[in-house]
Amino acid sequence: MPDATLTRYRQSIDNIDAALVFLLAERFKVTQAVGEYKAVSGLPPADPGREEAQIARLRALAKDADLDPEFSEKFLRFIIDEVIRHHVQLRDGA
Repeated sequence: MPDATLTRYRQSIDNIDAALVFLLAERFKVTQAVGEYKAVSGLPPADPGREEAQIARLRALAKDADLDPEFSEKFLRFIIDEVIRHHVQLRDGA
């Protein structure tokens, strides 16, 4: 059985993970609205300039937070790829 210190750490991790899930859900609600707007406005699903600016911004934030910028970029690219996939589906009426 884990000791009390390890249990507290794990509880903190569980709470942070739950917060991440809810934040991602909120983010995807907003990106869904963006995708719907793009679809009805005839805008492309991807915006490479915006995506690169976001990645640069997140890398800087990661550095300030003592988090590996490479990890942060991979994480954001994964999210961006998923958002674009959803935007393509909206554009194509799927």
